[in-house]
Amino acid sequence: MKASLPVLPTTPAVPATTVHPLWLRMTHWINALSVVIMIASGWRIYNASPIFPFVFPREWTLGGWLGGALQWHFAAMWLLAVNGIVYLLLNLLTGRARRKFFPLRPAEILRDFVQALKGKLQHASLDHYNAVQKLAYLSVIADLVLIVISGLAIWKSVQFPLLRDLMGGFDNARIVHFFAMTFLVLFIVVHIVMVALVPRTLLAMLRGR
Repeated sequence: MKASLPVLPTTPAVPATTVHPLWLRMTHWINALSVVIMIASGWRIYNASPIFPFVFPREWTLGGWLGGALQWHFAAMWLLAVNGIVYLLLNLLTGRARRKFFPLRPAEILRDFVQALKGKLQHASLDHYNAVQKLAYLSVIADLVLIVISGLAIWKSVQFPLLRDLMGGFDNARIVHFFAMTFLVLFIVVHIVMVALVPRTLLAMLRGR
């Protein structure tokens, strides 16, 4: 008579939860592509007429020459503007913006920021943003809007005198555009570091689950 093997308890399968819908993932990656093109071509445009006493390494730039960089920059600008509008509208119409980013309270930002500095900020659920994440994402959205507005004030300075005056003139618009771009680059660096620390956030943005 054969001895029966013990029956091990089975763990019920946990159903996959949709964290990021398809429209969000598509607009996210299109935004990412357009931003990278704009930054690299923008550095080449900057090198043609530097504001500050430094230039970016040519290997970091896109376009090869000023005319080519401008073409890449404007093409990416329209892609970013149209895709960004779609992203914002869908976030508002689906209620995702309200659910994900609000409420946002100063006390919660301070608490989560201190926890992040201590390395104790938890990422238990990818479906929920902590206060620091909310502030970061809202800030980069506002920064992208500023980049587009200041870019229009530089590109069409005569056609958009109101934008030019809001920026404090053509030269100041270039400075605003530069520092808005710098903030965006810093956000991307921090974002990549955070993704490296929590790799499942990248999987969620690729697979949606």
